[in-house]
Amino acid sequence: MTDKFRYVLCFFIFTLFNCNTRNSQDIRPYSQNPRYWQYKGKPVLLLGATKNDNLFQTENLEKHLDSLKHAGGNYIRNTMSSRDDGDLWPFYQRPDDGLYDLDLWNDRYWQHFESLLQLTAQRDIFVQIEIWDRFDYSRDPWRLNPFNPGNNINYTVEESGLATDYPQHPSSDVQPFFHSIEGLPLYNDKLRIIQNYQQKFVDKMLFYTKQYGNVLYCMDNETSTPPRWGQYWMDYIRLEAQKQKKTVYTTDMFDHFFKPRQCESCLQAIRQPEFYGFLDISQINSRNFAQAHWDTMQWVLQQRDKYALRPVNNVKVYGGNNTGWGSGSNQDGIERFCRNIMGGCASARHHRPPTGNGLNHRAQSCLKAVRLVEQYVRFWDTQPAMDKLSDRQANEAYLTAKENQQFVLYFPTGGQVTLDITGSTGDFECLWISVADGELGTVSNVNTKKIELTTPDSTGWFAVITK
Repeated sequence: MTDKFRYVLCFFIFTLFNCNTRNSQDIRPYSQNPRYWQYKGKPVLLLGATKNDNLFQTENLEKHLDSLKHAGGNYIRNTMSSRDDGDLWPFYQRPDDGLYDLDLWNDRYWQHFESLLQLTAQRDIFVQIEIWDRFDYSRDPWRLNPFNPGNNINYTVEESGLATDYPQHPSSDVQPFFHSIEGLPLYNDKLRIIQNYQQKFVDKMLFYTKQYGNVLYCMDNETSTPPRWGQYWMDYIRLEAQKQKKTVYTTDMFDHFFKPRQCESCLQAIRQPEFYGFLDISQINSRNFAQAHWDTMQWVLQQRDKYALRPVNNVKVYGGNNTGWGSGSNQDGIERFCRNIMGGCASARHHRPPTGNGLNHRAQSCLKAVRLVEQYVRFWDTQPAMDKLSDRQANEAYLTAKENQQFVLYFPTGGQVTLDITGSTGDFECLWISVADGELGTVSNVNTKKIELTTPDSTGWFAVITK
């Protein structure tokens, strides 16, 4: 059976069971607007902000999840990563010589993972898992990694084709670990033993996750490996789920989504809904600022619409530390987050510090503000309507609207624009919601078809105009 045939078969099975599984309450694209998610039969907007990325390795996890929920969050990122100080690795480490046995598990690692799944399911918090984090497999973390042939009893350098040191930045894609699938550029037959242990790891993860309906699967963190690598694992995970008559949604996160027009892997993801049941465009939230961020995001969404309507997620919204590679400031993080939601994305989550707001006060207020907007307007009922704005400067204001009935504007700082609601009937009111503190501000009546809107101050505002 050729890979191409297997992929087509997988998509057929995926489609066949999509609306006929016993897990109809699980997270899935919203039946009435597949640009968004639904859960337990109802549409849901995914908003997140957490202090870490591999939350199952985090102390005081339950308290942190409660803080997220209190702020209006329902979405976390969970890499299966072990590279931070104090983290557990998934395999058993022998006490006598410190070497790992890849045929045995570290029960504590998996107990922590299972606890994360239980706690999030209890709170209706959605978990987007990243299975492979490339930063665990290069430079200093690789020297500690159980998959390193110098650290385990299961294979040698000669037997595996893996070296004990990969000092380059992982974006160089010289680590054969990510080429263990036949046909990839660095593949050789020795890597079959690596693939065998990779599959065991994925099987172990699925043993826990298959019981839960609040899980999404992303194959990699910021991959620069050819798409074939991620597609293999997406194919594998979906087929394993189908054995349980369960439909799951998979994607991959490409490093170059910040410049999608020049990223062939990104374009391939947009064009292939049979693999990429949703898109994660997190890297668009770095290097892109202000109006350019909105324009790039809108281009991606418009391209998506040409192929298949699927949710577009942002599990990482950078904003902090002003790094040379373009993380930006904390204010940039707030702006990117809000623009993603205004622009039609299905999720947004503040990245961990120092290159994101994490769950700091600004992030919590931002979440509260979006949820307050939701009390009046559901984002899955709206679409961007920038043509209704005039007297606008770049990055001054953004508009999404439900026909001529409801309008939401986002002002990143301060501003004054004109909104044309010609064609609308009835009386309207304007509610101001502060992004800075997540609270409702002034409310005023509107009795004109061209509304001049001026923000109360320059701290960032939503304006909600409804009948």
